[in-house]
Amino acid sequence: MKKLSSVTSILVLGVSAALTVGAGRVAAQGPAGAGAPGSTQQTTQSSSSGHSLNPIKWIKKDKDSKNSVDSNGSRSDVEKKLTPKLQAAGLLPASSNATDACAPFTALNECLAVLHASHNIGVDFNCLRAGVTGVHTSVDLSGCKVPDGEKALALTKAIHQLKPEVNAKEQTKSAEEQAKDDLKDLGS
Repeated sequence: MKKLSSVTSILVLGVSAALTVGAGRVAAQGPAGAGAPGSTQQTTQSSSSGHSLNPIKWIKKDKDSKNSVDSNGSRSDVEKKLTPKLQAAGLLPASSNATDACAPFTALNECLAVLHASHNIGVDFNCLRAGVTGVHTSVDLSGCKVPDGEKALALTKAIHQLKPEVNAKEQTKSAEEQAKDDLKDLGS
């Protein structure tokens, strides 16, 4: 019986505390009429000044960017357009395509930069791709200096690892510009 009365008293105490806190919150809001017109007017002024309180609207959307793959179609469409151009430039072998070569990359411009860098410095594309993405495909990487299980590296570090005598920063910058030009030439 003592147990039941103690449980009941704890329950009553908890309910009264919840009601007290709830009443305090309502009192903090004030009566509906007092200050309501002033606060509405204040909100209208801040939103009419051009500053949105919605954080999603704070992010600039670059829909008109010519470097965006999404502006002129899907990534696969752009890769299909790029394949003959990359093969003609000697960046891809005739038996390969951009879709397969760029599969491990999240961004197409990164793939193009790696293709250009590997061609410019004379390094096997598969080795450089494995270093940059951290993805080791079924391609033979035995001649590469990229150890299995290693994390993805920045293009600069991957170039330096494969060819330390080359100015990796300069080569990365050049390859990224070439990749940007490739996408710009396609109008994507």
